[in-house]
Amino acid sequence: MATPDTPRLLLLGSDGQVGWELCRTLAPVGQVIAASLGGVHGPAVDLADAASVRRLFAETGPDAVINAAAYTAVDRAESEPEVAMAINGDALALIGQLAAEAGIPVVHYSTDFVFSGDTDRPYREDDPAEPRSVYGQSKLAGERALLDSGATALILRTAWVYGVRGSNFLLTMLRLFRERPELRVVEDQIGTPTWSRMLAEVTAQVLYRAFRGDLDLRKHQGLYHVTSGGATSWFGFAEAIRDASCLQCKVLPIPTSEYPAPAPRPAYSVLDTHEFHATFGLTLPDWRQSLALCLADLQR
Repeated sequence: MATPDTPRLLLLGSDGQVGWELCRTLAPVGQVIAASLGGVHGPAVDLADAASVRRLFAETGPDAVINAAAYTAVDRAESEPEVAMAINGDALALIGQLAAEAGIPVVHYSTDFVFSGDTDRPYREDDPAEPRSVYGQSKLAGERALLDSGATALILRTAWVYGVRGSNFLLTMLRLFRERPELRVVEDQIGTPTWSRMLAEVTAQVLYRAFRGDLDLRKHQGLYHVTSGGATSWFGFAEAIRDASCLQCKVLPIPTSEYPAPAPRPAYSVLDTHEFHATFGLTLPDWRQSLALCLADLQR
């Protein structure tokens, strides 16, 4: 039986880029039960299968749930809306229900794709969510289902996540810089690159304080924006990666119209993170500082 000093933390999506980091940052907080679709480092779970989710909860008896699992194939979701909704939307209703029944908190990650991108200032948590893609619609459905479930829920909206593992913009650029003399990268989409390690770090700190009794999550539950500081375009991000990694490749800016994709992207999706800082006293570093730290990890 877990004690307040050794809470059982059920981590869903432990094999993803955020989940992989959470396995490490949550280890000092409690006993991490690392669940994933493949069940490589712990129990297997399929969020699209309600019986699988119920069985996992019954077998593990967690004291908190951290959901880093998601359907993230943004373009493929346009042709697989049912699958995206089952994992990103319907599963959250069940997770919230089970957590509410057990009286345990849930931490969940959402996305800037819930916004249309038709603005020129950072989005606040109370701004209208108007997703234009199936992926964004499914993530918004998950947010609402979890908030309506009755569970103590902490939803962290983030954006442009990258890291040392998985499939992400940073690793793709590093590979292409080595393969090609020239790259064309979109310059009219603006957002904030966010290192997965930083998301995992602040999650662990919040949960540590909650289990110590220094923070009542029931009083501070809800929706928060969490990204690195600053903003750039995909073109600017690519240039920064190239320069910081000392690789030789010409990077050319292009408009979104020259890089068509099945799913529309928000043209501007910078998130206002003041509420998260005001509530928890935590602020992620500027995106350039985080990029430098991440690249140092990759070099090692």
